[in-house]
Parts: sequence; structure tokens; C-alpha cells
Amino acid sequence: MTTMRQNKTRLSLALTCLAVTMTGCRGYQYGHLVKNDQPDMVGSHAAGSEVYRPLIEESVARLLGACEVSTASASIGPDGLLRPRRVCFVGVENKSSEELGDFKDQIYQLIDTQINRAGSFEAISRRMVDAALRETRLRPDALLVPDNMQLFTSVLQRDGQPVDYLLYATLTSGTTERNSSSQRDYLLTLELVDTRSGAYTKEQATIRKGYHRSPLGKLANYNIFNSKH
Repeated sequence: MTTMRQNKTRLSLALTCLAVTMTGCRGYQYGHLVKNDQPDMVGSHAAGSEVYRPLIEESVARLLGACEVSTASASIGPDGLLRPRRVCFVGVENKSSEELGDFKDQIYQLIDTQINRAGSFEAISRRMVDAALRETRLRPDALLVPDNMQLFTSVLQRDGQPVDYLLYATLTSGTTERNSSSQRDYLLTLELVDTRSGAYTKEQATIRKGYHRSPLGKLANYNIFNSKH
């Protein structure tokens, strides 16, 4: 009897240790570094880097490709050389069904950095943009009014920051529900406005993501039998 009790006790302790190992102790958190060649973690309830990074890369590449400055239309600097077009990135507007949280600033920085990596474009410092908005007391969406645009760009010009384009980024989403599963389509739209002519160029990128309450949800909703022909 004693041996049976000891075995049961050992089995109980083993199961308890296994449960703690699998679920983690309350109050403790563990972390690890993700290598560059490893894929991003896929969020279970909302979009994350696995959605935003590809959206930014595709939409910015499309926009800059569509507005690539040719030699004939490029501005000439004081030194007689072609100068990059100056882009004033006004900000990111979130019209999706999800809160961006700390991703909002990261989206801004990623787009800003990608613009600066293009040889024919150059982003104006965000600090300069924010300072000009405060001085003019204008909201980003009010800059499309011609008089407001002229006032805003004149402040930046005075501070040695000439502006060729205003850039707006808008994130939207659309959700399709099916039983306990859903699909969310994320759309990032970039709009580049010429400060001289008012003409604009718009490019977009989209990513679809499925959400399920169980691992079988993916199989039930995304398989060859559900494909449209």
C-alpha cells in the first residue's frame, strides 16, 4: 500500500510539474531573441509585425516607383546638381477596427526610413514637421486647404526645409465572419500630394489574415474544397 501511495504521489507531482512547465507560473514571463531569418510571430487576436511590415514595404515601393523623379522634372540645387524631392510625412491615420498601440509610431518610422533610402526622395524630419504643425496650429487633415498648405510649407521653408510633397498614410480594415472564424483584410493606403499643383498619387497594399478559435478553423475555411474557380 505504501508503495502504491508513493507511486501516486510521484505521478501527481510529475503531472503538476508538466502542467506548470506547459502553462508557465503565474507572475513569471519568459523571453527569447528572434533571429533575423526567423518569421515574425503571427498575432492570435490582432495584426502585428507580420501584417504591417509587408504592407509598408509593398505600398511605399509602389508609391515611390509611380512617382520616380526623372531628370527632366527634378529640381536643381544651388550646387547645380539634382536634389531629391522633399517629402513631408504628415502622419498615420488609423481607420481600422483595431487599436494600433505602439505600432503607430513604428509604422511612421518604417515608412519614413524607407523613403529616405530611395535615392530620389528625402523625408523631412518628424520633429520639424511637428514643430510646424504646432506653430501654425493646423491639423494634418487641414493642410489640404490651399491657404493652410501654403502657410504650413512656408514655415518649413523658412526653417530650411522646402517641401515638394505631403504624404498621408491611412490604415483600414474589413472583416468577414463565418461561424467561429473570421477573415480581416488590412489595407494600407499612401497618398502623395504635390504642394505646387495639388495633384496626388495614391498607392495601396493589402494583406488578408484569418482568425480562428481552434486550429481546425484554418482547415475548415481555407482548403482546396473551399477555393473559388
